[in-house]
Amino acid sequence: MSHVLDRPVWSALDTRHRIFAYGDRLARRYPSSIVPFAASGADGAESLQALASLIPAGESVFMLQADPIALPPELTATVTAFGVQMVAEAPLPSVSDERVQQLTQDDAAEMLALASLTKPGPFTLKALSLGEFWGVKIGGRLAAMAGERMKQPGYSELSGVCSHPEFRGSGLGRLLSVFVANRIFARGEIPYLHAYASNAGAVRLYESIGFRLRAEMNVAVVQRAG
Repeated sequence: MSHVLDRPVWSALDTRHRIFAYGDRLARRYPSSIVPFAASGADGAESLQALASLIPAGESVFMLQADPIALPPELTATVTAFGVQMVAEAPLPSVSDERVQQLTQDDAAEMLALASLTKPGPFTLKALSLGEFWGVKIGGRLAAMAGERMKQPGYSELSGVCSHPEFRGSGLGRLLSVFVANRIFARGEIPYLHAYASNAGAVRLYESIGFRLRAEMNVAVVQRAG
């Protein structure tokens, strides 16, 4: 039996993030201005054709699911990778640091610059539309951040975790990951996250703070063929 997180993009757009969804009962996507994610609800021909109709020429979108990624002839994968999906099933040891502050749309440009530099995953100026973000500023500059992205019933994704290279090794990624995860727990939800399987350092960090592997994931960057 499938789990709600096996197709996290689909299950988010079919439930708590339906307000953002383009598409129908067969395939849905987020607006590219928010996050370039798309998914079909199943791998049948009709669903895959519906998925293809949501991706215009010249645009690339990310797909993420536990099942192997099936594509219709109209689409091709320009990048494929393996990922991991991890969950924390109990609140993490609490942290307190007066430097942690909530980020707002006024911080969006600096958040995008940090994400563009460190590449934690797809990120846009409208990332705050999906959930709250928290950060640490040092010397008036955004040194690190973490926030929330996809949401399903009972779950919220920890995402956008990154630290400026000048401040790596100072524990800010750990601090903010625990802080955001515990805020998710405080709402009665379970935090989960994704990382590339090849990013051993990130996986070790998340394991060390209490996350465990739930599923191996398939990742693809997809665009129209030809």
